[in-house]
Order: sequence, then C-alpha cells, then structure tokens
Amino acid sequence: MTQLPAWLSQLAALLPPERLLTDPADCYAYAFDNSRKYVMPQAVALPLSTEEIAAIMRCCAQYRVPVTPRGRGTGTAGGSIPVSAGLVLSLERMTRIKCIDTANRFIVAEPGVLNAEVQKVAAANGFFWPPDPSSSAYCSIGGNLATNAGGPHAVKYGATRDHVLGVQAVTAGGEIIRTGSYTSKHSVGYDLTRLLIGSEGTLAIITEATLKLSPKPAHVAGVAAHYRDTAGCAAAIVGIMQQPFVPAALEFLDAQALGLLRQHYPDMLPGDSAAMLMIEIDGSPADVAACQQAILDLCHNGSLISAEPIARPAQLWAARKALSPLLRDIAPKKINEDVVVPVSRLPELLAGVERLAAVHGVRNVNFGHAGNGNIHVNLLIDPQDPQQLASGERCLDRLFDLVIGLQGALSGEHGIGQEKRPFVPRELDVATLDIQRRIKTALDPDGILNPGKVLP
Repeated sequence: MTQLPAWLSQLAALLPPERLLTDPADCYAYAFDNSRKYVMPQAVALPLSTEEIAAIMRCCAQYRVPVTPRGRGTGTAGGSIPVSAGLVLSLERMTRIKCIDTANRFIVAEPGVLNAEVQKVAAANGFFWPPDPSSSAYCSIGGNLATNAGGPHAVKYGATRDHVLGVQAVTAGGEIIRTGSYTSKHSVGYDLTRLLIGSEGTLAIITEATLKLSPKPAHVAGVAAHYRDTAGCAAAIVGIMQQPFVPAALEFLDAQALGLLRQHYPDMLPGDSAAMLMIEIDGSPADVAACQQAILDLCHNGSLISAEPIARPAQLWAARKALSPLLRDIAPKKINEDVVVPVSRLPELLAGVERLAAVHGVRNVNFGHAGNGNIHVNLLIDPQDPQQLASGERCLDRLFDLVIGLQGALSGEHGIGQEKRPFVPRELDVATLDIQRRIKTALDPDGILNPGKVLP
C-alpha cells in the first residue's frame, strides 16, 4: 500500500475518511467547474466548521500545500479549478443559516448555503437579499462572496459586496478572523470585509457571512419592449438610465438570443423582434405605476416594435432563465464573458461586438444586465476545431481591447479566476498591480491560497 504524504496523513487524523477524499474517482468531481477546464487535486477535504478549516490550513501552511477553496463549482472563470493540484477545500457541507435577526435586518449564513435558500428564508420574514444570479438555485453564498456576484437586481441594489455587514474567515496560516460588524454603520479600522469579498479565495477563506437584508418591495411590475435593431434598443437603455428613478432590473437580449429562444419556444416572442428589453420596477403601488408609464414613454423611438406593461414580473423572466441552458446545449464549451462598460458607452459596445463577431466569423449571443452596462458576450465555438478556436481567441482579445477603450472592466460579476488572468494588466496599471501583489503576499506569504488565480 502506498504511503500517504505527511500532510495527508496529518489531515487524515483531523477528518474522518468520508470527509477526506483521496481516491481519484471521488476527487474527479472536484477537478473542474463551469469553465469546463480540468485539473485533478491530490485530495478533497469536506469540513463542517470554521475550527476544522483553521486546523486544515495550519497543516497545509506547514507543508506549503496549495489549497483551492470551492463552493458549488458554478463559476465560469475557472476560479475553483485546482491548477496546482494539492487540496480542494470544499465548503458544500457548511449549510447552516445560523441566525435570522429581523430587528437588525440580517442573516448569518455559512458559505455552503444556496443563494435560493437565503432568498426563501428572507422572503418568509418579509425581506429579500438582492444579489440574485441566474444560477441562484445552485450557487452558494460563499461563491457569491468570492466573486462579488450580481444578477439582474444589481442595477438598483448593488452587487454582493453591498449587502454584507461582515464575515468570519480563516487566513492562509490558519488564524480565525472576523471583519465588519452586526451594525449597518461601522468605521473602525480598514474595511477588510470589502477586501475579502471578490478576492476569489486568494486572501482568506470565508466561513461565515452576516448578510444585510432589504425590505421586500410592496409592489412589483414590469415592461417588455421589442426593437427592430440593437442600436435603437441600446439608445432606449441609455435614456431610461438617465432618469431620476432606477429600475429594479433592466435586461437585454440580442437577435441571436431571441432566435435561439424562438427555436425552442416559438410562441414566446414576436417574430420580428431583433432586440428585447425586460424591465422590472418595484416600490409603492403609486411609484411603480408612475415609473412604469415613464419607462413605456422612454422606450419609444424609431426602432420600437412594441412596449407593453407586465403585471406579473415572473412572465418577464421566463425567456431570460430559459436562455443559459439552451446556450450550454448548443455550445458546451462556449467562451462566456461578462464584460461591463459605463451605460452611456453601451451602444458602442454592442455595435463593436457585432462588428468583431462578423470580422472574425464567430457566431455570438449577447444578453445581460444592461442597466449596469454588464453584457454577457457568448462566443459559440467548437474548441475541437483549431480554426474556430483561433478565431474565437482573436475575437476575445479584440473584445477586451474594445471594453478597456470604452472605460469598462473585464468582469462585472463572474470574477477573473484562471480564464481572464492574462488580460488583467490591460485594466490595472503596474503600480496598482504591485499594491495588489503586496496585499496578497501579506495575507498569504507562501502563496498557497487558490494559486494561479486573479493576479497575473
């Protein structure tokens, strides 16, 4: 029988066999995420508490073993791929909601709790937690915090970082720390909470989060608008976002997205629509009615086919939620980007994406959170075809140049992970990158936390 490495023997003394996986057949499920890239870890640990994670990290720090924290593996940027092998630290079994405090409007949850479960518990108490990515039924709170996830309602309410009061975390050396507070106002020391959120598990492992709840809106309604072309649709987006009110969600689907939906759901959409807006409004009944009418007026331009009020917002999201699974079916290894630009530059981005796709001969589907300028650009390629792969990579390279030229960012909500890491110097200058590397070194001197991610 092969003798275990010293670090694995030490971990075997900390965890029972069913929570320390070493058989490759058991570890395989943790070798990939939704980026569809694969690297096999040497072992997988399934802790149940902060104290267990601290003990695991002390062991891994002693032997300088790379550790890849992992939620549910729904990320698309390769953030939970164990590129240096070592240990995958899966938080999937830490699923307790430890506290619901309605008087102070917060929930304390472990990182393995699903986003949808937080939404359900909050709703039962008259609140909601605004971050709601389309994968909410499957993605974990820990993953949401790791990438600073957003979703449709980020346009009005902000992303994950804006809805967390504090966290408990374990450092690379196995220390347990607590950041933030249980109060909505807090001005003591550096804001480590906001630093850790969005750091993709490269600075510390979040083991508990205090999530700030928002009051459930009294009334919700919507608007669906269809356009003959992308330019007219983009102009309407800019017009809507220039007004004093803010829609709760403002989603965009392009002609390719609508065509794909029609193939599977022929009665869902008008046949002549080449671009669609799905707009949600929330607030008091009087405010919603006024905003709904104002948005209907703002939707009108020479490209408009139809704009109609929607009484039940669930009707709006049927098309949007059906889209991602369809894309995965027709292009299992598509290039999926979540670039973001200032809303006023959105017409230039959408026109530029169409131009790049045509120049490089790449089929693409674009949709996303237009109210934030955050568009999901999907390049549909077959990576087994060298010519398609090369064309897709050239198109992606030019896409990132376009985004940076429009004062945008490489990622709005998916994070950098492994996939976008080489492109980071296009957005961050040398001095800024140097500071970020020094922060990483200060918190993880041996570089064992999620190596090969975020910083080039």
